[in-house]
Amino acid sequence: MASPFTQLQKILKHEVQDGYRNRIVIGGIGRFADHWYRQARAALREHDPDVLLLLEAIYADLRRYEAANIEERRLLIEGIEARIQEALQRERELRTTRPAPATKDEPAVPPPSEPTPAPPVPPVEKPREEPSTPAPPPRPERAAPARPRSRGAPPVPPKLAAKVEAMGLDAPVHLIHGVGRERAQRLSRLGVQTIRDLLYLLPRRYVDFRALKPIHRLRIGEEVTVIGEVMDIGSKQTGNGLTVIRALLTDGSGIIECTWFNQPYLLDRIRPGQFIVVSGRVDEFLGRPVFRSPEWEPADRELLHTARIVPIYPLTEGLTQRLMRSVLKRVVDYWADRVEDPIPAWIREAYGFPDLPTALKQVHFPEDWEPLEKARRRLAFDEVFYLQIGLLEARRQWRSVPGRALAFDETALERAIEALPFSLTGAQRRALDQILADLRSGVPMNRLLQGEVGSGKTVVAALAAYAVFLAGAQGAIMAPTEILSEQHYRTLLSLAERWAGAGLPTPTIRLLTSGVSGAERAQIYGELAEGTCHLVVGTHALIQEEVAFQDLAFVVIDEQQRFGVLQRAALRGKGYNPHVLVMTATPIPRTLALTLYGDLDLSVLDEMPPGRRPVLTRWLMPEERERAYTFIRRQVEQGRQAYIICPLVEGSDKIEAKAAVEEYERLQREVFPDLRLGLIHGRMKSEEKEAVMSAFARGEIQILVATPVVEVGVDVPNATVILIEGADRFGLAQLHQFRGRVGRSSYQSYCLLLAESPSESAIERLRAIETIYDGFQLAQKDLEMRGPGDFLGTRQSGFPEMRLADLTDLRLLEIAREAAERLAERDPDLQAPEHRLLAEAVSRFWQGPVEPS
Repeated sequence: MASPFTQLQKILKHEVQDGYRNRIVIGGIGRFADHWYRQARAALREHDPDVLLLLEAIYADLRRYEAANIEERRLLIEGIEARIQEALQRERELRTTRPAPATKDEPAVPPPSEPTPAPPVPPVEKPREEPSTPAPPPRPERAAPARPRSRGAPPVPPKLAAKVEAMGLDAPVHLIHGVGRERAQRLSRLGVQTIRDLLYLLPRRYVDFRALKPIHRLRIGEEVTVIGEVMDIGSKQTGNGLTVIRALLTDGSGIIECTWFNQPYLLDRIRPGQFIVVSGRVDEFLGRPVFRSPEWEPADRELLHTARIVPIYPLTEGLTQRLMRSVLKRVVDYWADRVEDPIPAWIREAYGFPDLPTALKQVHFPEDWEPLEKARRRLAFDEVFYLQIGLLEARRQWRSVPGRALAFDETALERAIEALPFSLTGAQRRALDQILADLRSGVPMNRLLQGEVGSGKTVVAALAAYAVFLAGAQGAIMAPTEILSEQHYRTLLSLAERWAGAGLPTPTIRLLTSGVSGAERAQIYGELAEGTCHLVVGTHALIQEEVAFQDLAFVVIDEQQRFGVLQRAALRGKGYNPHVLVMTATPIPRTLALTLYGDLDLSVLDEMPPGRRPVLTRWLMPEERERAYTFIRRQVEQGRQAYIICPLVEGSDKIEAKAAVEEYERLQREVFPDLRLGLIHGRMKSEEKEAVMSAFARGEIQILVATPVVEVGVDVPNATVILIEGADRFGLAQLHQFRGRVGRSSYQSYCLLLAESPSESAIERLRAIETIYDGFQLAQKDLEMRGPGDFLGTRQSGFPEMRLADLTDLRLLEIAREAAERLAERDPDLQAPEHRLLAEAVSRFWQGPVEPS
């Protein structure tokens, strides 16, 4: 057992080394003497009278220390040291002469396993060890600490235990002990309604407080844990009304000050003489280390907020980290082991995943970083696995319905391809062959055609629609905007003229948008119902109830991410299991394609037509705007055309961005008074936009000032420069879409980016778009920078939330896909008894039946 005299020796040794300046302990030797004396009296209360007399003499000298000068302090310490040696010698003599205990129940000499009276010095340089909990010195007046709640009892009031047990994980969270209805309402803002929701409310980060150090070895800035005894605690009011709680903590090696703000209740919870554990960042005050607002808890209880890897949870108003950890600990301790694992054991073993109870316990209160990483990966796998099961089921259901095998004149189709004014790229030919194989198969096609602006998606879709026409059936192409619909319509009419010129059968093609009305709309309705209209292009007008087809066999949905699930389903419903081709000009990394469109077959146009040059891209500072205008003028003088993109339609005091209307007037008046400018924005009527776009396409407008409405749907090969104002306000995908408006001919084209005051993330985007021209590389970069949120939003309704899965983790996606396919081979409907839990988990994840894209 350590002697209190030995502890004092250490303090005095440091004081001598410091030159007797009375600053080795906070508050000075005099204040430390009071604390040490109380501790020593408790330890020596039944000791030899001679030792107690030495104790009183030492205490008296310590109390005189503060008022003494340097020389007097030196003499005092020498005298104290002599008395300490005498006391230690007397203790050694007593240990050798003390008789053995008279009875087993009342030992004369305390065994070594009894609590030591002095606070222990924690082991040094073992940051990964869990700290042993020091026992406080015996204090008869202090009540024994409360025993922790048994883990065998549910964490709910006893009268509600049976009710909660019956409801299981679906029990409302307000029934949990310590939550109640008011806190449950606050938890609902975090998406927590049930005990299951609470188990899956995962920490957003963790703090490692396992680095345990003695006070005298603390370093400013490190995050550490200290175990010690409270010497003193008090409070004071600051000038601005704050209550500051100040406590002094010692572990025998030194003393440190801890402060908390506006927590007066701590005066009732932390008491002098109590052993506590403190974790936090070591700050500096007047040259000495201090803790400001550290985490703390009694040392005689299971540690939850300190001395471990501590979870940090998402919060909302009225909830604190200590409350969240306390509630989650009770819930995890009781309920995690009662969660049945829906993932079959053979899948967990094949891919090395822990079981679900272990994963839930480790993800909330991890023992170490490695089991935490395994737990997070297991829970991320669950999300992607359930996703893939749903996508494969949607694919299976789609393919299980009988489709229509279309037989068309292969020779006529090849002649139509030869009549094109250009040769198909290898990628276009591969995609067309895949689509034609689907049309012949008798299984309903559900395919995604992916290719960035200018890669030739429209031509591939047009040739597929022509094959359907040759088979005697009808086709429909739906686009999100009138401008894009009209462009597709013009492209198809020009192709039909070439086919007619080559002596080939020519389809009747109609345009149906909200701008078509009266007799013309009625005529189109009649032709579709009679089958004399072979191919219709339009917007949402195609899915109106009045639209009926005689034999719709092929549906194309362009820029499909702009349509909801129900809108796509409405168009499919116009025919009997028609073949469906969806198209997107947004390049999607392979990882996201597997995730977003796992229920579709995928065709990728990863080649640009020959003769196309990369669009040279430059990021300019605001002061270089005049240079940009000069460059645009030179391009116009060479016979080319230009776009100037503005983020807003009208001016806004809140957003510092160029407004298209104001900027158009300024540019026409001050910058390009001798040139022909046009204006287009989303608030214009359809016929107004059509008139402006037609004039721009004919070359009557030299510079088109526009809002992001031109992101899709404009094809003017003569346009060679695009200037994007407020470029820092757009994402990489949108900037790349804008850039695709130029570079659509053999002329060298340019993209100029103007940013007023870009953030760090915006600068990273601008640098990326300057140097990366491949859309798929940019998409991968965009995914890495912004995460999958924006891409997940493209699926709109029907797509489940992903909490943990990293959709840039291709390996995890491939494992989940492989496991889902292996499971589908064994039990595609999840009807086997051993897969009942899995079927329920998948249903909860998707929140209802899965709709195919």
